[in-house]
Amino acid sequence: MKRLAILGSTGSIGQQTLEVVRSSGDRFQVIGLGAGRNLPLLERQIEESQPKLVSIAEADLTQSLRRPEYELVSLDALASHPDVDLVVIAISGKAGLSPTLAAIEAGKSIALATKEVLVIAGEIATTTAKMYGVEILPIDSEPSAIWQCLRGEEQRVARLILTASGGPFRQFSHEQLATVTSRQALEHPTWKMGKKITIDSATMMNKGFEVIEAHWLFDVPMEKIEAVVHPQSIVHSFVEFVDGSTKAQLSPPDMRLPIQYALFYPERPPSELPRLDFANIGPLTFEAPDLERFPCLRLALEAGREGGTYPAVLSAADEVAVELFLEQRIGFLDIATLVEDTLEQHQGIPHPSLEEILAADAWARERAAKIEIRRWT
Repeated sequence: MKRLAILGSTGSIGQQTLEVVRSSGDRFQVIGLGAGRNLPLLERQIEESQPKLVSIAEADLTQSLRRPEYELVSLDALASHPDVDLVVIAISGKAGLSPTLAAIEAGKSIALATKEVLVIAGEIATTTAKMYGVEILPIDSEPSAIWQCLRGEEQRVARLILTASGGPFRQFSHEQLATVTSRQALEHPTWKMGKKITIDSATMMNKGFEVIEAHWLFDVPMEKIEAVVHPQSIVHSFVEFVDGSTKAQLSPPDMRLPIQYALFYPERPPSELPRLDFANIGPLTFEAPDLERFPCLRLALEAGREGGTYPAVLSAADEVAVELFLEQRIGFLDIATLVEDTLEQHQGIPHPSLEEILAADAWARERAAKIEIRRWT
C-alpha cells in the first residue's frame, strides 16, 4: 500500500487523483490532503478519505477546519511527513515549488502535475532530486507520454515532440483573438482543467511550459524539443530516436490515465478507463503551431533557451496576466504583450540560486502589475 499526500486535492487533478484512488481498492492510503480555499469540497474529501494530516493555504480558514481526528499542518510539512511515500503535487503556479523541494529533501517520490515547478526552478529541482535519489514522475499527459515511450529504451533521443490540442481558438484570426472573452477561453474543446491551465492552453503558453518541463525531466536540450498541434488529442507525444525510429503514446484524452500510471509506477495494473476504438477514431491530423497568432508559445521557447531566471520571470508574469484577463482588466492578446514586456525588462541570472529565483519571481510580479496599471487603466 502506497501512502499518499495530495497537494491541490480540490483542483481538477486532485479530484481525479482521488477518483483513481477510490477505484483502486486498498492499494493506496491517503495520509494527507492540501487545498486552497475550496473548504466545502475539502471537508467532503476529508470525510471520505479520513486523512491524518490536512493543510489549507488560506490561514483565515484554518480555524473552521480544526478537528481532533486530524492534524493541521503546512504544505511543506505535509509533503515531507514521514508517513508519506508519494506526494502528488497538483497546486497551480509557484505555490507548488516549496512543498516539492521539501518533499524531495525528505526523500519522497514526486508525482508532478504542477509544471511551473520545473519551469521556475528546473535545474535546482532536478539536481536536488538526483542528490536525494528521488524520482520525479510526470502527471501531465504529454510528459507522461514521453516518459512511457522512453521506458526501457537505451537508444539516444534525436527529438521529443509534444502535441497540443491548439485550444479553442486554433483557427481564429488575429481580429477574432482580440475579442476573445474569459468565458470563451475557459471552454476547452478537449480537456477539463482548472482556470489557470485552461487559459494557458488557449494562449499555448501551457505547451511552452511543457517543453521547458520536458527539457529538465528528460535531460534533452531545448533545441531538440518541438511542439505540434494535434486537435484530436489522441497522440500525446512522440519520441524520435537517433536510428530514425519514432514511438508515440496514444490514449483517449483522459487525465486519469497518466495519473494512474504515476501512482502505480512501476506497475501497469488493469483498469476500467476508456479505450480507443481505432476502427472509428477518424483521421488524426498534425500541423505546426502559429507563433505569430500565439506568441505565448514563442515567448516560452525563447525564455527556456535563455535559461537562468528567464523562465521564472515568464511564469510569474503569466500568472499576473492570466489573473488580470480573468478579471476582465486586460484583453486576451494583452496576456502575451504583458509577458513580453516583462521579459524584455529583465536582466537574467545564469544558474540562479533559489533565493535569486524567488527574487526574480517577485520582481516580475511587481513589474507586470505596473505595466498593467500604466497601459490599461
